[in-house]
Amino acid sequence: MTHSTPGDAPGDAPGGAPGDAEPFDYDPAGYNVPSSPGQPDEEEDGDEALRRDAGEQESSRASRHWWDRNADDYQDEHGEFLGDDRFTWCPEGVDEAEARLLGDPAGLKGADVLEIGSGAAQCSRWLAAQGARPVALDISHRQLQHSRRIDLGRGLEPVAVVQADAAVLPFADGSFDHACSAYGAVPFSADTGRLMREVHRVLRPGGRWVFSVTHPIRWAFPDEPGVEGLTATSSYFDRTPYVEQDEQGVATYVEHHRTLGDRVRELVAAGFALVDLVEPEWPEGLEQEWGGWSPLRGEHIPGTAIFVAVRNG
Repeated sequence: MTHSTPGDAPGDAPGGAPGDAEPFDYDPAGYNVPSSPGQPDEEEDGDEALRRDAGEQESSRASRHWWDRNADDYQDEHGEFLGDDRFTWCPEGVDEAEARLLGDPAGLKGADVLEIGSGAAQCSRWLAAQGARPVALDISHRQLQHSRRIDLGRGLEPVAVVQADAAVLPFADGSFDHACSAYGAVPFSADTGRLMREVHRVLRPGGRWVFSVTHPIRWAFPDEPGVEGLTATSSYFDRTPYVEQDEQGVATYVEHHRTLGDRVRELVAAGFALVDLVEPEWPEGLEQEWGGWSPLRGEHIPGTAIFVAVRNG
């Protein structure tokens, strides 16, 4: 699998409605030093990659530490593509301004929107520009520091951010009109059924829940952008997590696989109606590679699945 998108895992954010979230302070003086309790001073090399079971606590801990360690490199590498205030759903470049998966942008004015696995809150910044009231939630303290860095550099009102676990959302029932996640949280959660129930709980009736993930079919293929990534080598039905672990067997990165059917059943069981499933085609003229995404692979197999669901009453 590819370390290519911001994730989300547990934190200590307080409960309550969106406006009750405790402000998140950005310390410019600490920008170039480790920022989270227990964060290693440097990224570990030589981790072993394998498929093995990994539970909720192990997965969440690994995601938090991995993204704290790698947030700087991620923003350096992908920040220009993502933009500071664009809502980009995937490496194929699907833009919410045109796709309108959350509905007509004019209808977002005054709406409370939760972005899950927000990274540096680029999507939330776009939502705010439409007049929405976004809250950006992420596991990684370091990713949220990048959100503050961008806000301070632009001289704009900071996006409200919360460090928390997407499977244990620190908000009251019915706090938001919509929720979204562009490659955040869902692939890194060991219990996405629980995550879907939590999103359902904090949404108001009729609210949209839109999220993008690596297309499940990709799990059958090597995560390579060249021709070697076009031959299936694994079972699509093998749900065993992908894990990177250190010499002591401690997971440093975990990603979980679910089939398309699994995702649909999770949504329905949580009380959502699936209204669309978008499988973006690779756009003509896009030559940029992003991990295992490339023009070559994009011609043959989908790289992204975007689920559009509505909360039932």
